[in-house]
Amino acid sequence: MDHPRQPMTPDEIRNLVERVTSAPGYTRAVGTKVESAKAGHVVMSLAKNADLLQANGFFHGGVIAGLADHAGGGAVTTAMPSGRFAVTVNLNVSFLAPAKGQLLIARARAIQVGSTIGVAHVDVASVADGVETPCAVAIVTLRGVDFPAK
Repeated sequence: MDHPRQPMTPDEIRNLVERVTSAPGYTRAVGTKVESAKAGHVVMSLAKNADLLQANGFFHGGVIAGLADHAGGGAVTTAMPSGRFAVTVNLNVSFLAPAKGQLLIARARAIQVGSTIGVAHVDVASVADGVETPCAVAIVTLRGVDFPAK
């Protein structure tokens, strides 16, 4: 199916990312917040919550990976043709340091978006007392699919 590329307005981009993030499911359940969104770039955050931690009180690696995955998907989706969104086919996360802070922040950028496959780079930092410490870096490969009906 041919999907002509129609540029979205900044408000349309933000609304798209908010719509996916606030839909029932994992991202809403854990409290993912969209900080900013523009074509090919998304920033998301996640506040510390006892249910998201490992035994020593740091953010769980699966939670960090989930945030990176969702942010990467948002970045690629915002660079795709209208009516398409990105679903993950591969997620590679390298953990750099314990996520000891009160907040996680994921900055994702689409580095390649083709007609069916897109790739995003995501930096994840843990924020404590206003200081960001890199805790993970991810490469997310995604496939474009038709957006589900509302």
